[in-house]
Amino acid sequence: MSSHIANPDSLTSFQESNLPFRDWLLVELGLAYLAARKGKRTTGDEHIFEMNAQENLINLRDSIVDRTYIPSRGIAFVTRKPVIREIFAAPFRDRVVHHFLFNSVAEWWDRRLIPDCYSCRIGKGTWYGIYRLSKHMRSASNNYKTPTYVIKLDIRGYFMSLSRDRLFERVCWGLDCQFPEKDQLYDTLRFLWSKIIFDNPVKDVIKKGSPRDWRDLPRAKSLFCQPPGKGIVIGNLSSQLLSNIYLSALDRYMTITLGYKHYGRYVDDFYFFVKKEDLNKALADIKKIESFLKDLGLTLHPKKRYIQPIERGVPFLGAVIYPGHIVTGPRIDKNFRTCIREFEAGHKDLQSVVSYLGLLKNLNDTKYLTELFEDFGWSYNK
Repeated sequence: MSSHIANPDSLTSFQESNLPFRDWLLVELGLAYLAARKGKRTTGDEHIFEMNAQENLINLRDSIVDRTYIPSRGIAFVTRKPVIREIFAAPFRDRVVHHFLFNSVAEWWDRRLIPDCYSCRIGKGTWYGIYRLSKHMRSASNNYKTPTYVIKLDIRGYFMSLSRDRLFERVCWGLDCQFPEKDQLYDTLRFLWSKIIFDNPVKDVIKKGSPRDWRDLPRAKSLFCQPPGKGIVIGNLSSQLLSNIYLSALDRYMTITLGYKHYGRYVDDFYFFVKKEDLNKALADIKKIESFLKDLGLTLHPKKRYIQPIERGVPFLGAVIYPGHIVTGPRIDKNFRTCIREFEAGHKDLQSVVSYLGLLKNLNDTKYLTELFEDFGWSYNK
């Protein structure tokens, strides 16, 4: 890759740099390119872009400055892990743009998100979300001495239900606050967000996979079945950031307006703890939550409501959290066993197995790991 796309450590923002905007933008797209290719260097799409990276980045920069940039067509497929869902994989060129947008605004938004928003944030994620729920459980129940309930709710078809108009409005509110001077970077980010959010990803997309995959996918989980102006793709870095931006309003409503201190959320799956004597009030508050989400154009899933005393455990992010201990949930067990079988068959590399082991070691579920390894004729050493 050309040295013209090097990373000057002193360059942190356009406002602080002395570079002309076109030069600054090229450098930032170079950094976004380096981030986008991590873990993607075996893909043909990335290889094609990398073969002439300097020219491709200059052309991308020029299309952004000239306002001729249009997202390219990608591929769509159905995955069944951890649950069945539809994924749109953007071409590598567009993933560079997604990383540029993320690099430009994610830190500003991150400072305004509550600590218990877990997805797509540096230093957080699956294990952090499990750990925080366990900590909330202990604190809410006075170290498990006070009868306490958990209420866990889910938003139905979250990504498919998002209003693109309202999402863009929310993004622009953030840009107005982050860039009050309304400079060239502000205009560029507003332009790119409009192109990403209002893009019609189903137009001319290449569908991959068996017809059965698409037949098994519920209509509420497919962008192909949504009305115009509704839904964003699952699978893009920009979509993960947008999901947190939009539901930050719910986080504030739950923690400030309704006053629930023991609350957490991972994408559209959220929970809060209440003492037994406050359960009736909490059940009444579910109606208020439904009304609040309705104002956002969203709906609580009627069949995914978990309201139980904490002694029965809380399934969350593939684990089940009990007072004082955490065990591996059936979803992680099923996926890990599949991963091991595919590794033994030569279809997965060792790193895939190691990734699961890292999570399970954090859960400290030694009994499960010992039994699992015995099932496969392996020996587990702590």
